[in-house]
Amino acid sequence: MTMKASSRQVEGVTVVDLSGRITLGEGSVVLRDTVKDLSAQGHNRILLNLGDVSYIDSSGIGELVSAFTSIRTAGGELKLLNLTKKVHDLLQITKLYKVFDIQDDEAAGIGAFDRQ
Repeated sequence: MTMKASSRQVEGVTVVDLSGRITLGEGSVVLRDTVKDLSAQGHNRILLNLGDVSYIDSSGIGELVSAFTSIRTAGGELKLLNLTKKVHDLLQITKLYKVFDIQDDEAAGIGAFDRQ
């Protein structure tokens, strides 16, 4: 299954809907390029919707951390939305659950940017 990403603007927040697998190769490249392009366009409030992401490998975890770091360095924020049980468990095992701001509801995720 190939990785797909589409973005949309909601109340000044860029919501990136991801689907597929974030794995070594194409999946990681799609995520990296999407975040890099959005950042280059000045979009630095990003909510990654992972509801349709079925699997993330170690390379995909690395890309999530890299995206988080690059957006934060640029003065922005990156949050995660709609984690599947598999992805949620993976982030807990790796202790990254404490690093990312994770939301279960899109409206709450968008509102979380204003609470900072």
